Amino acid sequence: MALTPQQIVSNMMANDFFSQWLGIEIIETGLGSCQLKATLRHEMLNGFSIAHGGISYSLSDSALAFASNSYGKKAVSIETSISHLKQVKENDVLLVEANEISRSNRIGLYEVTIHNQHNELISVFKGTVYITEKDWE
Repeated sequence: MALTPQQIVSNMMANDFFSQWLGIEIIETGLGSCQLKATLRHEMLNGFSIAHGGISYSLSDSALAFASNSYGKKAVSIETSISHLKQVKENDVLLVEANEISRSNRIGLYEVTIHNQHNELISVFKGTVYITEKDWE
């Protein structure tokens, strides 16, 4: 019996200690999509008292992983990039949305956006994944 996208993401999160540390809350998952929420904590700030760029990158990378693996085949990123558009401050609540742009048997292309609690666009992330033949069980 094939796993649902929700079961796959739940299994991934159970073993993804970094995503757990990020405080990710899974809002919704579907085939090729994922929506997450996280709150920026003090230990995520850089020397300018704003979010370290790696935080929004990591949130986006996790959303990419969840969205691209949602079909039941294990997928891994092969190329990613991010544009940081607005500063993120302590206690900002971030809504992370991953959406599939294109998917073939072996390659998937995704866009991940992050908005803050004021619906301001924080970052845009593009990710390409390689889709393996390995099934999620």
